[in-house]
Amino acid sequence: MSGYLQNHKTFDNATLTRILDTLASDRLAGSMRSVSRSIFVPVMALLVFLTLWSVGASRVQTSLGELPGPSQVGNQAITLFQEHLAERDKEIQFHERLEERVAKARADGQPADRIERMQSRQYTGPATIIDQIFTSLVTVMTGFFFATLIAIPLGIIIGMSQTLYQAFNPIIQLFKPVSPLAWLPLVTMVVSAVYVSDDPWFSKSFLTSAITVTLCCLWPTIINTAVGVSAVSKDLLNVSRVLRLNWFNKTLKIILPSALPMMFTGMRLSLSIGWMVLIAAEMLAQNPGLGKFVWDEFQNGSSNSLARIMVAVLVIGFIGFLLDRAMLQLQRFISWDKNAVLR
Repeated sequence: MSGYLQNHKTFDNATLTRILDTLASDRLAGSMRSVSRSIFVPVMALLVFLTLWSVGASRVQTSLGELPGPSQVGNQAITLFQEHLAERDKEIQFHERLEERVAKARADGQPADRIERMQSRQYTGPATIIDQIFTSLVTVMTGFFFATLIAIPLGIIIGMSQTLYQAFNPIIQLFKPVSPLAWLPLVTMVVSAVYVSDDPWFSKSFLTSAITVTLCCLWPTIINTAVGVSAVSKDLLNVSRVLRLNWFNKTLKIILPSALPMMFTGMRLSLSIGWMVLIAAEMLAQNPGLGKFVWDEFQNGSSNSLARIMVAVLVIGFIGFLLDRAMLQLQRFISWDKNAVLR
């Protein structure tokens, strides 16, 4: 028993000594500085921003009244979410009533085609802001996916050949600065002429927005991929020759890992551009999504419209931030250099 107490006392003394050493060292000060930079500084900056917004908004008068401050925007955000929940309740009640009617029709022995038509009815209530958010996210990710699918192989091929780079560079520089608002009418007319079907898989508005996003997402990924591939170290390429790697293995094992940071830089830029392009395209073409929500509120012109538009603006910015962070985390997961500082 006395041996156990002696060992326990020695353990406690050693633990206490380590704690005191840590408190007395510079490690604690460094940790506190890191926490301050990561949490305290952003929180203070956010508080300053909210204060300036609140003070500045009260001094701006518009045709719809005073510019909404943080409190009004917060209230409208809660109201919009409550409207979404109410709309989902209405949808549930609609389907319950529909099931009751179908059951009654079957019990009455009504024709099968009539029952089938009843079952095919869909809820047609207005889309809420949550519905518009998911619509925009699906659209932008579809456009970004196809843009990446085209841009990365094309960028690799262009980067590996100086001749192809010289051939494609004028085309890339010609189309890169074209505004999505210029692409949109052309895409709309082409989709309307080509995509003709009695039972379409996708709506024309979805295809129009997704293709417009694809066209505007291509260029940053192509350029950064080509630059990353062309900047691969000559020593690494010489190693591939010594190992007698074929084109596929050289690309997979040497060029792609070396060009990965530049490729992800292009993809992050493309995704950010695609998100901005989508909102503008939805506003102009009145396609479903957050852009249409903003335009509808602008046309509505009620006393709450400005606050609702501000909610949409903040949501658009926050989603854009989350998309960029998601791409950054994907880059950290895929990157071969786990010690690289990515931000």
